[in-house]
Parts: sequence; structure tokens; C-alpha cells
Amino acid sequence: MGLRDYVVTRIILMLPMIMILLTIVFIVMRVLPGNPVELRFEKNADPTLVAAMTHQLGLDRPLYVQYFDYLWGLLHGNLGVSMAGSFEPVAPEIMSRFPTTLELTIYSFLVAVVVGVLFGAFGARKRGASDEGVKVFGILIYAFPVFFLGMILQLIFGVFFHVLPVSGRLSTSLVPTGLAVGSLHFRTGLYTVDSLLAGNLPQFVDAVKHLVLPCTALGLVISGVFVRMTRANMLETMRADFVTAARARGLKERTVIYAYALRNALLPIVTIMGLQFALLLSGAILTETEFNLLGVGTYLVDRINFRDYTAVQGTVVFLAILISLVSLVVDILYAYLDPRVRL
Repeated sequence: MGLRDYVVTRIILMLPMIMILLTIVFIVMRVLPGNPVELRFEKNADPTLVAAMTHQLGLDRPLYVQYFDYLWGLLHGNLGVSMAGSFEPVAPEIMSRFPTTLELTIYSFLVAVVVGVLFGAFGARKRGASDEGVKVFGILIYAFPVFFLGMILQLIFGVFFHVLPVSGRLSTSLVPTGLAVGSLHFRTGLYTVDSLLAGNLPQFVDAVKHLVLPCTALGLVISGVFVRMTRANMLETMRADFVTAARARGLKERTVIYAYALRNALLPIVTIMGLQFALLLSGAILTETEFNLLGVGTYLVDRINFRDYTAVQGTVVFLAILISLVSLVVDILYAYLDPRVRL
């Protein structure tokens, strides 16, 4: 199978997965007890008003009609309007919060990869007590609750030493303006990037300080996966013939470990990295809530509490498509690097 056929096959397989997930969420949200209309009124609300609102939101129509109407809207890029509040469109609200989640995910992922790969390579290289310590670290840190680790970091660095902020994205309400050239204005929504584009170094430092604690907490927990996988793959690679040949040529041990063994050991980890990045995008809810980061995760929890059907469905569909695209990119990259995957 060629690379093009492999990509087409993966795209075709991605579509049913999204449809199944969307259908499950649609059914579950309507099976669970509760009514989003009743949350807009007091307990003794006029039944006429409740009925009118139910009809306005289309909740009095048969489920299959609601389902196909929702699918039709999705085909046109419409995620629907929120059933709570002022009936604002769901898509703009999700996109306004997505940069917060993306920024948290990117820097947490960097922490996870750096810590995980370095510790894993160190454990594979240093046999004995050091290796045992790395194995214990990999197991314990992955089992550590991320919210508890975040709380400890907040207490130590925010409450006791007062060196790092414990919530929010900036110390002020001034949002980074991004890059402005004449009438053109480019803004990513990532505070670290936008502050650099605007040439505001103090604001960049402030944004980084606000990211240190949440990214460290989330990144350290995820690093446990990379520690164990890097160590295991390194041990296997170091027994390969090309490593033995490199040592026989008199190369330095550091060169053999990091230029030969680690480079080849990272190939199977590429897939895991992509999957973990996708999971970080959808699973940073606890961290966002704990550090008061208004991202997609906190928006999803808020909409679930209000039984906001369309907002929950829209958020889940957005995350599902995002995760599927990340997985697709990882599969393509892995197939490109290792042609055996396409066989």
C-alpha cells in the first residue's frame, strides 16, 4: 500500500468514528434526567412559558428529527446555538476559548517530552540504582492525581514563596495585541506568542510565569508514559547490532547513546506522543479548572451543568475532529518514517 492510499484509508476510517461518537453523545444527553428549559426558569414557572421555550429550542420535536437537523447543521459548519444564556452560537465561543487550551497543551507536552525522554534515556544508560529510581519515578508520577500535584505546586510556589501566580493567564486585564502592520492585525490567541509579536517582553514573561505551574503539573504526570517507553525502547535498541558496531568504531559512549540508540528508539514513541498530545487537548479539564484557565474544558463542564445539549455536542464534535486530525497526522508521519506500517 502506497502512502497516498494509506492516507485515504485513514481518512475514510476517521469519519465513522466521529459519527459514532456524535450519535452516542446525542443519545446520552437526551437520556439523562433534566431539561435545559427548566434551568432558565424558577421552580414554579408558568407552564406556558416553558412550553413556548421548549418549542423555540426544538426540543418538542421527535428525537430523530432533532438528530438529522443537527447533522444537517454540522454539514454546513453550524454547531448550533447555546440553549442557555442568550442563545449565542456555540462555534465562536469554542474558538474563543480554544487558544487557552492549545497553549496549555503545547507547553505541557513540551515538559512531558523533555522530562520523559531525558529520564528514560538516563535510566537505560545508568543501570543499577539510578535505573530503579527512574522506573519508580515513571510509575509514581503517572499515577499521581494531576489536581493534587497542581495543588501542591500552588501551595509551595504561590502561597509559601510567592514566586509564581496560581491562576489566570496574565496579571493584568490587558490582552496581548499581537502583530499590527498598518491595517493588518494578526493575533493567535496564544498570549506567549502574541506578546512576542507585539514586542512586549514584560508581558511575555508574565504569560510564561502563569503557565509554569499548570504546565508543570500536567506535563509531569504525562511524562510518566514517555519515561517508561523511552527506557524500554532504549534498552532494546542498545542491544542492536548497529549500536555494537558504533562502539567497536571507538565512538564516545555519549554519541552512541544519544546519536544512535536514542534516535532510533524514538521512532515507536512518535505515535504515543501524538496520542498523548491529542489526549492533552481534550483532557486538561481538571488543570484548567484548578488554575482558573477559561479553556474548552471548563466551557464543556459549564455547559454540562446547564444541560446545554447543543453546546456539549458542539464541543465534543470539535474535540473529536481535532483529536482525529492529530491522530491522522501522527499516523501519516509514522508511516512515512517506517514504511513497514503501510504493509
